[in-house]
Amino acid sequence: LKSGIDILVGTPGRIKDHIQNSKLELSNVKHVVLDEVDHMLDMGFAEQVEEILGFAYKKGSENNPQTLLFSATCPRWVYDVAKKYMKDEYEQIDLIGKKTQRTATTVEHLAIQCRSSQRAGVLGDIIQVYSGSHGRTIVFCETKKEANELAMNASLKQDAQSLHGDIPQKQREVTLKGFRNGVFEVLIATNVAARGLDIPEVDLVIQCSPPK
Repeated sequence: LKSGIDILVGTPGRIKDHIQNSKLELSNVKHVVLDEVDHMLDMGFAEQVEEILGFAYKKGSENNPQTLLFSATCPRWVYDVAKKYMKDEYEQIDLIGKKTQRTATTVEHLAIQCRSSQRAGVLGDIIQVYSGSHGRTIVFCETKKEANELAMNASLKQDAQSLHGDIPQKQREVTLKGFRNGVFEVLIATNVAARGLDIPEVDLVIQCSPPK
């Protein structure tokens, strides 16, 4: 940063820290990219993102940065908020079209009903049948507590580790590396792992409850 850079990639919190500590100056920024814009402009991040963008944008200025927004889902409110940072003649590129949901045709979808007390045992059986002895499985839970409890449940026959927001970043990286390298077969995660994971060997993805 001190010697000057062309591109900065960062999370809102860390970028904001650098601005407040006078280590980052954004008045000459030419391009702004918000990835996962629905997430970035949602309640948790919106305030930080708005504060950061305030340093780069001047109301009504012709010299504001070119703005590029990417998202897998774009609810109406995303467009409404995004207009604040886009020129009036902004261009919208939609790769989904009229289909509200597009999933891979090579993926089989199954729904299984069971009591929560039976979940760990049923999970173990499903993993054994659909992932085999060498495949990898990601299990998504709603809460960190649920992820921890499932990972330690004796009814789950496979080696499992949990991944969620309370686990330090360094340990998360170790866990993901172990999963990628086949040290253990089952990753039990909250939505912290839902975005940005690229592990091609995963045979099975399980949602412990219908996603909200």
